[in-house]
Amino acid sequence: MDTTQRTDQQRSAERRRRELLEAADRVVLRDGPHASMNAIAAEAGITKPILYRHFGDKGGLYAALAKRHTDALLNSLRAALDAPAERRERVEATLDTYLAAIEARPQVYRFLMHPAEGSQSDQGFDVGKHSAPLLRRMGEELAQVIEERLDLGPGSQQLARVWGHGIVGMMHAAGDWWLGERPCSRAELVKSLADLLWGRLAAAGDRVGSPGF
Repeated sequence: MDTTQRTDQQRSAERRRRELLEAADRVVLRDGPHASMNAIAAEAGITKPILYRHFGDKGGLYAALAKRHTDALLNSLRAALDAPAERRERVEATLDTYLAAIEARPQVYRFLMHPAEGSQSDQGFDVGKHSAPLLRRMGEELAQVIEERLDLGPGSQQLARVWGHGIVGMMHAAGDWWLGERPCSRAELVKSLADLLWGRLAAAGDRVGSPGF
């Protein structure tokens, strides 16, 4: 097999994988944490063994979907952090971006973060096994941004990681509570969370040569 044939086959496989992920997205938007491999295969018009062939198992499909949505969310969060605005405004915009994302697609959020109650072992996804790494990835990404942009003094790398994981944990826990109970408006929650963060963030200087935080 020559290089051209291999490239064509790789492109075809990548295109088919994207199509299957889009079918899985449609099922997740409809069924949330109750999405199943059977339903996804039916939506894609294929048999379940073919779905397994592309993703290995339920965990592989979950990981692919999680990466797809986490990548999109991280891109949106980076855009909010890079916006030409004062630091307080960027902090609020970043918090609002996260909350707006889970509000806009609550079924996707619940699929990624909540196991379906009463799901059968051959149907449900092992959400608990995979959701923690998503939060860790977001925490590490934010920690990197903080370290690159803020001058935190001695021990800055460790402190940036503490802040990164702490802020992500706060956003996740507060957002999960808010999405389920809706005790206040999104704007009110954003302001309250920003108030909680603001003391130490306001005092930290920007790192020299960085675009600022």
